[in-house]
Amino acid sequence: MNRFGKALLVAALVGVVGMAFRVSWNALRDVATATGADETAAFLYPFVVDGLMALALVATLVLTGDARRFALRVLAAYTLASLVLNYVHGLVPELHSEVVDWGRLADWDPANWALVLLATSLPVGSIYFGSDLVAKVLHHRPIEASPPTPNQDESTETIMKRSMADLEVSTPAPITPAPVPAELPAAPVGPVVSLVKSTDRVPVGAVAAESPRPRRVTGRVPGAARSTRPNRTADELLTEARKATTKWSDRELTAEGIRRAVHTSPAKARVLRDTLRAEREKKAPAPTEAAPGTSEAA
Repeated sequence: MNRFGKALLVAALVGVVGMAFRVSWNALRDVATATGADETAAFLYPFVVDGLMALALVATLVLTGDARRFALRVLAAYTLASLVLNYVHGLVPELHSEVVDWGRLADWDPANWALVLLATSLPVGSIYFGSDLVAKVLHHRPIEASPPTPNQDESTETIMKRSMADLEVSTPAPITPAPVPAELPAAPVGPVVSLVKSTDRVPVGAVAAESPRPRRVTGRVPGAARSTRPNRTADELLTEARKATTKWSDRELTAEGIRRAVHTSPAKARVLRDTLRAEREKKAPAPTEAAPGTSEAA
């Protein structure tokens, strides 16, 4: 709806509310006079009841959530009260004349007491509920407006270009993973020897398995932080281990000792230990068997 249509709708609402207030004004004034109000108070009484209804209606349009439900309850309560008083004014012809029985709105005493209580409590309620509604409206924070939609005049190509530009700005640069070192070639040690360790089986010349922990990609390592020691092949490590353990006994041939001697990882040290032990067992002379027919005793 355009601006002119909205203004016309609001003007029609104001006109209807004004005419309804004028119709209800006589009834509420006569009821106030019957309950003992003077001429000035009776004149202002309709503004107290129907005026709070208008205030509650405006608060309902502004507020949200629980505050809006509270304004709707106030609007419904005062609308019902005004309806009851207008109905009583139509049932009691004496209220239409200037001479009334003060304090009598009904012939039945309980009904008269309830109506007098209702008529006299509405001004007090208007003070309380009106103040609360005004405080809620003043402290109300409107919801932030949604981002504007693209104009219909813009072409589809313009909208697509803008979306692609926003996507390029918001997309982070890709992270380049660190280079993975080349695997060490298996050492040619003649026939393949299967060595059984205390906990697992490791083939001769195999490279240590990767750690189960996930690698943390931190980008390229600067050249100043890299190690100056070149990567040694399996043959070079085996040659260094042979030289370092030439004079070692079988008891001294341990993975920890080899690791310290050649400065390698514990996994490669275990592979080297198993390989050197296999070589020593292969070079050891086999036990000679006794000749058949010889006597046990000299």
